This record gives sequence, structure tokens and C-alpha cells, in this order.
Amino acid sequence: MVVKTQSKGPGVTGLNVGTTNAQRYFQRGLPFVELQLDHLQIQCDLAPCFWDDQPEIFDPRLCAWLESKYLNSATTRGPIPVTLIPSGKNSFRLRVVPADNPAKAKLSA
Repeated sequence: MVVKTQSKGPGVTGLNVGTTNAQRYFQRGLPFVELQLDHLQIQCDLAPCFWDDQPEIFDPRLCAWLESKYLNSATTRGPIPVTLIPSGKNSFRLRVVPADNPAKAKLSA
């Protein structure tokens, strides 16, 4: 699934999963999700409003990873598309969508 980064200010960057993706790919009421960021695997809490009106994932480790990898470039403006690839129960690998071919990410997910 393709999601986008979301920034709420410096040091507060996460993922906006989108309502449709939240309902389709995440078990309702799930307290956390595991994300694989390169060789690092983290567990991120999901707020109760995740399934209702705020399908967002925010975690300090996710923020640091996103900002160090992709958001420090002077050419980066606005949200970045990211793929969440299922890798087990309640677990996903993160991959940034190639800038030259955003449709390719949908095929690899």
C-alpha cells in the first residue's frame, strides 16, 4: 500500500496511512504495528482514533529515520510517498516510492 509522510513540525514526522488503507490493512483495535526500517524493527503504538478520523503513525524513532533518510534534502517539499509492504502479522517494511516511477511502488506492494 502507498501512504505518505506527514509532518506536524520539526521533529514530528510520521505516516498518514489514509482511512481506506487503515480499514483494509490494519485489524481494528490493534494497539501497535511493527515497522521494519532498513535493518531496524520498531513497534509503534496506534491511537484509538487511528481507525476513525486520524489514520496516522507517529513515533520518535520513525520520525528520526524518515527525517535522516528522506526529509533533509533541500529538494524535498511536502509529503513523500512511501510503501508499506506486509511482512507478517501486523508488520510492514517501509520503502520510499522511487521518484521516477510512483506507479512502480503499487506493483511491488
